[in-house]
Amino acid sequence: MASSQKTYALVGCGGRGLYMYITAIVKNFQKTARLVGLCDVNQGRMDYCNRSLQTNIPTFTDFDQMMKQARPDVVIVTTKDSMHHEFILRAFEHGCDAISEKPMTIDDGKCRAILAAEKKTGRKVTVTFNYRFAPYVTKIRELIAQGAIGRVLSVDFDYKLNRSHGADYFRRWHRRKENSGGLLVHKSTHHFDLVNWWIGQEPVEVFALGSRQFYGPTRKERGERCLTCDHKKTCEFYFDINAPVDAGTMIFEFGELYAKVEQYDGYFRDRCVFSDDINIEDTMNLTVRYSGGTQMSYSLNAHCTYEGWKIAFNGTEGRLEAAEGHGGPFVPSDTQNIVVHRWNKPSETIPVTAELYDHGGGDHRLLNMLFDGPRPDPLGHMATSHAGAMSILTGIAANHSIAEGRPIEISRLLRG
Repeated sequence: MASSQKTYALVGCGGRGLYMYITAIVKNFQKTARLVGLCDVNQGRMDYCNRSLQTNIPTFTDFDQMMKQARPDVVIVTTKDSMHHEFILRAFEHGCDAISEKPMTIDDGKCRAILAAEKKTGRKVTVTFNYRFAPYVTKIRELIAQGAIGRVLSVDFDYKLNRSHGADYFRRWHRRKENSGGLLVHKSTHHFDLVNWWIGQEPVEVFALGSRQFYGPTRKERGERCLTCDHKKTCEFYFDINAPVDAGTMIFEFGELYAKVEQYDGYFRDRCVFSDDINIEDTMNLTVRYSGGTQMSYSLNAHCTYEGWKIAFNGTEGRLEAAEGHGGPFVPSDTQNIVVHRWNKPSETIPVTAELYDHGGGDHRLLNMLFDGPRPDPLGHMATSHAGAMSILTGIAANHSIAEGRPIEISRLLRG
């Protein structure tokens, strides 16, 4: 083994673990990285990971046994969100750093525990905000940092999930807030992190409204899961879990990864989106105040006819507008445009070459930084635990605000 090669263990062998990290390390980073252990409660899922990649990575259903036997340098955490903190802390206890999928965790108590343990042990957690690395997103960061619109005064951010992608969160474990923190933590953590990074400020206070209006028990024609549902021929939300999904750069075999290994853990990935046990919101609106005085209005709707986001920054010297379509009529072809409007000057359109796969081209750039680094990082693409905390605390504060009906200060959450 080359002296520069780091060893990694991964816990949580679902779709994200396999298709983002395990596949990348095995296929693209053999010179600098080696997987020495996989951990999951589902032995069948780990067996499929090895079978699909023709590897023989040691598998474990006991995390501590894996750590003692495999002795990795770094632990990659891709479990369900509510367990991220557990394996980050246990990695620290074993003397390892951690790489955590976003969100770093789902509530303020777990967030405080991670920050305290990091300080106590001297270990560190890197949060993988792949979206920061997308060229289109990076260009927005550069323009704002260069003063293209002066000091940012306000931000308008609108995000729409369509009835394919959006509905999927209501089929999976994400549908329970105790697992995911809801979409304002699991999904919006991307957006809150980007705004923090774009404007160079941190959230101070959040007020939010949220409700479940579309999914949940809103229709009588429903079953436990799509696979066995009596309404599969008439329901527009029917999801065939055994059908391979073409993601552009690879084929996702959800049948192999989930349906055929259910006997190990009883997890159904295709539960009905109209179940009465769903407790996360599908319609949300926030107002956020930042440390530099900037204000943001943010909306997320998970039941739209098309998907994508639109954002506008209003500054002392002008306005910057950007948008990205992920489905429907607004998917970019060759370029994505950023438009800058300035006082008493013609508007300027800045084209950025579009990258349609790997989260706008962010995935492979993040992976290169993680497993083939260190590399120069002048814009601060890599995110620390502090950035991970500032991102999730916006969503966590929003959850508190929805429950309590009042604005929530981020400092209150950090203090406990």
